Amino acid sequence: MTIAVGTRLPEATLLRMGAKGPEQVALSTLLTGRKVVIFGFPGAFTGTCTTAHVPSFIRTKAKFDAKGVDEIIGISVNDPFVMQRFGESTGATAAGITMLGDSASELTTAIGMNFDVPATGFHARSKRYAAYVVDGVVQHLSAPETPGVCETSSGEAMLEVI
Repeated sequence: MTIAVGTRLPEATLLRMGAKGPEQVALSTLLTGRKVVIFGFPGAFTGTCTTAHVPSFIRTKAKFDAKGVDEIIGISVNDPFVMQRFGESTGATAAGITMLGDSASELTTAIGMNFDVPATGFHARSKRYAAYVVDGVVQHLSAPETPGVCETSSGEAMLEVI
C-alpha cells in the first residue's frame, strides 16, 4: 500500500517510552475518532529533521489545537529511547508533540514511505511526509520529493490545508 488521500492507515505497533520503560502503542488507538497530524522523518538528530521539520510543528502546535487537531505525532524509524531523547532535546515533548518510534519500519514500509541510503547507514528509513488524518483516513498528504526539504510538509504548510 502506498499512502494516499482517502486511504485508511493500516494497523501498526509503534513504540514510546512510558513510566516503566518502552511500551507498545497500537496506531489505531491514537487515530480512532480523532483528528491527528502525523509527520514522518528520516531520523532523530539528523539535520533537517532537527533544525526545520520538528521545529515547524513546535511553532504551530497552538494553532493546530485551535483548529481542533487532537494530537500531533512525529514518527521515525528509531527506537523509543532515541525518540524520547530527541523529543526532549528539540522541545517537541514539552510542546505536547508525541514522538513515536517505528523501530522495525512496520508502519513506514506498510505505507510505502521507506527508503534506503546504505552509504549513510539509512536502511528502511522513513521519507519525509506530513498527513492530516481523521478517524484513521488520510485527508491530506504532503511528501516532498527533494531530500532535505520540508517546506511542503512543515507545520505551517499543514495548517493551510486544515
